[in-house]
Amino acid sequence: MTNELPEIMFNAAVRSNVGLVRQNNQDSGYVGPNFLLIADGMGGHAGGDVASAITVSRLAALDTPQHSPDLLGELRSAILEANERINAAVAERPELAGMGTTVTALMRQDSRLCLAHIGDSRAYLLRNGELTQMTSDHTFVQMLVDEGRITEDEAEHHPQRSVVMKVLGDVGSTPELDMSIRNAQLGDRWLLCSDGLTGFADIRDIKQILETVENPDDACDQLVDLALDGGGADNVTVIVSDIVEADPARAEDPGSNAGSVRINPHYALLGSSAESTRQMNVVNDDPAADTDIMHAGDIAAMGKDTGTDDTEEVTQPTSADTEPATQPTSTSGEDDEAEPAAAAAA
Repeated sequence: MTNELPEIMFNAAVRSNVGLVRQNNQDSGYVGPNFLLIADGMGGHAGGDVASAITVSRLAALDTPQHSPDLLGELRSAILEANERINAAVAERPELAGMGTTVTALMRQDSRLCLAHIGDSRAYLLRNGELTQMTSDHTFVQMLVDEGRITEDEAEHHPQRSVVMKVLGDVGSTPELDMSIRNAQLGDRWLLCSDGLTGFADIRDIKQILETVENPDDACDQLVDLALDGGGADNVTVIVSDIVEADPARAEDPGSNAGSVRINPHYALLGSSAESTRQMNVVNDDPAADTDIMHAGDIAAMGKDTGTDDTEEVTQPTSADTEPATQPTSTSGEDDEAEPAAAAAA
């Protein structure tokens, strides 16, 4: 008799939608067999869509079955490199000053999952019928809740609930990341989402969809519809991923992306110097999406205001555009309790 655990992978889908109010999509998302990522860009018309695209472009390289023994260090280093590229893009294009992005990322190695988080996007784990929020919002309102100054119910309607205190990007401080290692179990379901979902949908309705809709693609579609039915006043990006037994034939499947990085692939190259940023080995279901390439002069003009307030505070803002993109993928897991989270200042 052997105690060897089965190899696992992510079977995941991603969707991104501009919502019903915003004019452009500043969210970006990525799913692959070994890596999941949500990035909610901030900066209004000044470049949140650029920041999230740069971040996905850099971090998609982590979608590989093998990593260094120091999982936390490898993921942290990659996120800090994305931060440097965002700052380099601002140096190249000063009109992008102040742009930033949230990051919520899950990386697989064997049956261990490395979770990194900064900002107010979220990760949830559905296990044995219980939905648990695995990240803590880096917001002013969450700080008030943690300090006991307001209740969770009061936080939902607080006028400053959109004020984000930590993000990646051009915000004048070194990113402070929450990092943890967690054990995966076959049958786990993970939800990663921007606040365009949690800000407009009841968590009970989210849980019901996660519990009852078997296919990750269909679950993503229904979650986006839920956010739109709730008002859709922000971009919404969702990833639903099941922990399944690994299929060797799919171990190195190309990933799939959504949102700004898909709509604006040229943004991902800003700040990367001559090397390019591994133009992600990503499946693109819409060939036309790659044809709308801006010239340098056009990129310089993208910070111009088009008349809508796409602001989410941090010291900065947030925004959106519509582009569904999905493709299931995978990663490995085991039947263990989650290890305690270790906060780390990067």
